[in-house]
Amino acid sequence: MDDFVQVSQLWPLIAYAAAALAVVAAMLVLPRFLSSQRPPGRYTGSPFESGVVPVGDIHVRLAVQYYPVALFFVIFDLEAIFIYAWAVAFREAGWPGYVEMLTFILVLLVALFYLCRSGALDWRTRRQRSQDAYFKH
Repeated sequence: MDDFVQVSQLWPLIAYAAAALAVVAAMLVLPRFLSSQRPPGRYTGSPFESGVVPVGDIHVRLAVQYYPVALFFVIFDLEAIFIYAWAVAFREAGWPGYVEMLTFILVLLVALFYLCRSGALDWRTRRQRSQDAYFKH
């Protein structure tokens, strides 16, 4: 009988679930009663940005260079979180953890150096690069 959970032990979980459902129901129902019941206006369903009426197409074409930079940002952001977690557990990790983090940061720097040298972070177009090369001579 020790293996089975008794209902008396589940009452905190049941109370928590009931409270969560009550909060969700209140969030869905209360705005209906608290809002002013006026008919929807002419521009109720139209999108706006900071009070400015939108102009043009919403589908913005981004340059292909945007995507690698965004990917690099996500990768280096996750690595910063990893370094922060290491810093929190610095004393517990000891010297082996320090050497591992030093190696990790070295790999990051080598990768960043490679990205810079290969031109992956260069946003200029081919024409802009050729103009820069022309004016340097």
